[in-house]
Amino acid sequence: MTLERILPFTRTLLNDVLTEGDVTIDGTCGNGHDTLFLAKSVGKTGKVYGFDIQKDALESTYQRLLDAEQTAQVILTHASHATVKDVMDPEDIGRVSAAIFNLGYLPGGDKSIVTKPEETLQAVTDMLTLLRSGGLLILVVYPGHPEGKIESEMVTDFASDLSQSDFQVLKYQFINQINEPPYILAISKK
Repeated sequence: MTLERILPFTRTLLNDVLTEGDVTIDGTCGNGHDTLFLAKSVGKTGKVYGFDIQKDALESTYQRLLDAEQTAQVILTHASHATVKDVMDPEDIGRVSAAIFNLGYLPGGDKSIVTKPEETLQAVTDMLTLLRSGGLLILVVYPGHPEGKIESEMVTDFASDLSQSDFQVLKYQFINQINEPPYILAISKK
């Protein structure tokens, strides 16, 4: 048996909760791969809220969506994922089936522009109120850079303290790899 790598495993988890017409969130659009995956999964009747602090990332994401003819159901916002609750349509609060955040920096981008631990913690806290029962929040955590190390500790401590009567929390990590590889925190709302 071969264990799934980190990013493919996020898709496995998402596939278990996503259906056509769902409301979803990509808290860190990056190059648009997850945004496109969510858009295809929820179809034209669904909705994807996408966030990124970098304009280049949003442009790349939009182009990827345009090429795949998946723009109609996506709302892109040039802002931190910490603003998700302010941006969302009030009717979608409590209806989010899945959200994914790839923390750290934009692959191939400026490594000095990273997600901020305090903003991420705010976004995660807000996300838990936005999820529907059975909804899933996936955090891909990259502890291999200084800000990422702090962020990793903050979100792991936060997730560890969540009530087991309200949430299930999974940590998926390859513990024998060098250079502090990424890991997944998956939080399922009961």
